[in-house]
Parts: sequence; structure tokens; C-alpha cells
Amino acid sequence: MNSSDSQSINGDSTNASTADFNYGFRRPEMYKTPLAGTVDAYDRHVFLSYRNPENWPHSVEDPESDPLPRLLAAALKSNKNSIQGKIRLTMCEGSDGRESSNGDILIFPDMIKYRGLTHLDVDAFVDDVFVKGSQWASGTVEMEMLNGSYVFVCCHKNRDRRCGHCGPVLVERFKEEMLFRATKHQVFVSPCSHLGGHQYAGNLIIFGPRLEGKCEGHWYGYVTPNDVPVLLDEHIEKGKIMERLWRGQMGSDASKKLVEPKLQETSAGISDKGSSGSKAVAVCCSDADGVCCLERNEAIGETNLREGTETKRLGRL
Repeated sequence: MNSSDSQSINGDSTNASTADFNYGFRRPEMYKTPLAGTVDAYDRHVFLSYRNPENWPHSVEDPESDPLPRLLAAALKSNKNSIQGKIRLTMCEGSDGRESSNGDILIFPDMIKYRGLTHLDVDAFVDDVFVKGSQWASGTVEMEMLNGSYVFVCCHKNRDRRCGHCGPVLVERFKEEMLFRATKHQVFVSPCSHLGGHQYAGNLIIFGPRLEGKCEGHWYGYVTPNDVPVLLDEHIEKGKIMERLWRGQMGSDASKKLVEPKLQETSAGISDKGSSGSKAVAVCCSDADGVCCLERNEAIGETNLREGTETKRLGRL
């Protein structure tokens, strides 16, 4: 090896170390801030499968953003006074390298997927599904019930370099771990856009059902590659919260305290038990300053959830 090659290698190593110190898992800010209670209360999480992190704009509401995410965000906001429950909208990767899932909509805790939404159908879709609380009446989009655990990892590098640096590493670590272990739970992993709290990168959410069939979404921050096996073993397999990394959970009254869940022991789907109560009604969408929420109070009626269908054990969404 000549001196120029040695300098190049050393330079690359130094640059990688500097990037990890500034944006990665060796940041001085890691573990310096309490995590519990850093999630705003919300009731429903909508994921739009759309392209990939390289293509996601800084905000889905940017005028230069592609029509589908921009129009979906606008439709949810414009219907805020008619939608029951606070909704959070996030993008997730729209391809697994084999087939496109652009336009697919995943809804939690409903555990429902609608396939192939286009920008031409956004208004009718939002009106049927979120305003009227029914299935999409157009009949042009296939609906299926979801099953298993879903992991969304923030990889939104156009929003913050920390998530752009940490997120893809965590996605790959999840995929590697799943290849070498036998698990009774189906696990699906996908990059996603802005979750809020970039200073807590790596950021991720795990959605999965409890024993009584109710889906829960739990947020984690400061996650490193070494934490991935523990999350798979403890959270997904045993239903135990990894408390030191726990940021909060989906739900209007559960983001400030730790509520230990009991995940179901099989990968059976969601039950048909609903819930009712009085909750804040709002729509949350990402903007340049973080998460924007528009609220009002309204009673929420019963929501029916149905049993899931079998899917592959590991894959993208």
C-alpha cells in the first residue's frame, strides 16, 4: 500500500468517526435527556407508503412536494372539524426492491391497509374512511387487515442528519437479526419520515397487538444497533417495555407515563372489541418546525377491528 492509499483510508476512517460523533450513535447528547413523555398524545397513526427516504421532501406540505403526500396532508387538515381523534400522518418507504407499494395506506391501531391510493382519490378516501368512519366506498382499492408487529424507523435525512445517519443502520440491523432467528411473531420493518424529536435519534415506533387484541404503538429513542436484539426479544416476543429508551405510546392519555403492555403470545390478528370515550379531536402533520396539531373536543364512538390475515414473517410494508 502506498502513502496516498494509506492517507485515503485514514481520511475515510476519520470522516466516518467524525460523522458518527456528530450525527450517529456516539453523539455527546445521547442519553442526556429523559425520554418518557416526549411523545404528543394522539389516537391514530396513518402511514403513506411513498417512494423512499432519498425522495422525501423536508415537509410533506411543501409546495414543491409530490401531489399525493401533499394532498393527503391537506385533506386531513381541511376536515379536522369532522374527524374523530387526533391523527398523525407519516410517510414510509414505498418499495422493497421487488414491487412498488406507492400509495398504500396503513392505519393504526385499526391494523388496516388500503392499496394503491392516488392523488385523484384523496378527497373521497379521507371523507369515507376518516370523516364517515367507514370503508372506502369507491371499490377501486383493495383493503386488507394487518397482522404481526410493525417497526417504523425514522430515516428522514432531508429533515435531520441524525435520523438520516442512524435510521438506515437500524433498519439493516433489524433485517439482519430477523434472518438468523426463529420468531413466533411476524415482524415488518420500514424506514419512515419525520417522527418528531430528532435529538433522540435513532427514533422508531413498534406497533403490535396486546393479549386482549388491542393494537398499541410504542415509541423508542436513542436506539442503537446493539438495542435491536433486545427490542426483538423483550418488546416483540415477550411484550416487555425497554424502559430506558421508551419515549411514550399512541393514545391520548398514555404518553406521559409508562404502561406495561402484554403482547399476545401468537400472531393472531385484532379482535372486534372497540372503545369509546371523550378525546381531543385533531389532525397532526409535519411542518418545518415539527408536528403541527389542530384540536377540538368531541366524543369518540366505537371502532370495530377485525381479525388479521396471514402475511410473510419478515418484509417491508
